[in-house]
Amino acid sequence: MLCGRYDAALFDLDGVIYLGPRSVEGAPEGVEGLRAEGVTVGFVTNNAARTPQTVADHLTRLGIDCGLADVVTSAQASARMLAEALPPAAKVLICGTPALAAEIEAVGLTPVWSSQDGPVAVIQGYDPEMTWPRVTDAAHAVQGGARWYATNPDMTRPTDLGLEPGLGTQIATLRVCLEPGAEPEMAGKPFPPLLRETVRRLSAEHPIFVGDRLDTDIEGAFNAGMDSLFVFTGAHGMRDLFAADPSWRPTHVGYDIRALLKPARTVEISDDTARCGAAVARIDDARVQISGHGTERESQLDALWAALQLVWRAADRGSGADPGPVIEALDQLH
Repeated sequence: MLCGRYDAALFDLDGVIYLGPRSVEGAPEGVEGLRAEGVTVGFVTNNAARTPQTVADHLTRLGIDCGLADVVTSAQASARMLAEALPPAAKVLICGTPALAAEIEAVGLTPVWSSQDGPVAVIQGYDPEMTWPRVTDAAHAVQGGARWYATNPDMTRPTDLGLEPGLGTQIATLRVCLEPGAEPEMAGKPFPPLLRETVRRLSAEHPIFVGDRLDTDIEGAFNAGMDSLFVFTGAHGMRDLFAADPSWRPTHVGYDIRALLKPARTVEISDDTARCGAAVARIDDARVQISGHGTERESQLDALWAALQLVWRAADRGSGADPGPVIEALDQLH
């Protein structure tokens, strides 16, 4: 099994373990199976809106056994980062939820809610009830000299109803008010602090990170020097994978987290042909064609994995290969 290569499995939450109020297909069974195999499980989220206890309670209600120590949020990692950079008791303007403020206070800093309170820093975190006046106030504070932080860059959030705007949209609002090139300091994925904090807490030596986004989850694992598994249950899909730059390319792919309990996919490449299981991918006149695959999801994943190796290799060589026929053929992965 793939999980046999690792001592810990770290999971993104939105789009990987749950979609709003319901669990993702196979998530409870997958977590239970991993624990039965002796694999340590950790839940990692860029979403700073909720407390770790709230996240743990949510997972438990979904049938996934979870304790407080199993959850690490971008709010926690951000608070540690701010505590290392700012003087004790420094005032920090909270452009986020009370859960983010609680983490800031827990590390000895002073959360404030107005630029008129003289903050030396501003931190943005996802808040589903964020108001325009609060974002404007944060912009004024940063323009006035406050140091700018944000918990994570996610532009969208996958939910049971569809994609919704994420914190990245609020960050973009501040960005247009500041000097060209201004960017907040971040702890959340794809930046390393959040995953490093998780590894430290779980005492993991060789973990794998599982995510649904290439720009935060997979790149985050890459930046932390960690293997990754991409799953199709959230934000990104085949087109994103084929277009991925090296730092966005996962070590493994699976439909959902139960892929960790299955054999790892391997590919044999010869010239312009790649084979994974019974599936074969070929480059013919700069277009990728696949054969030998069936209608079953796992068979189509084999074909995808073979095709990805050819497309990525062609991209790295500067030649390119059109994956259009593959995307059209693999109907179980849309």
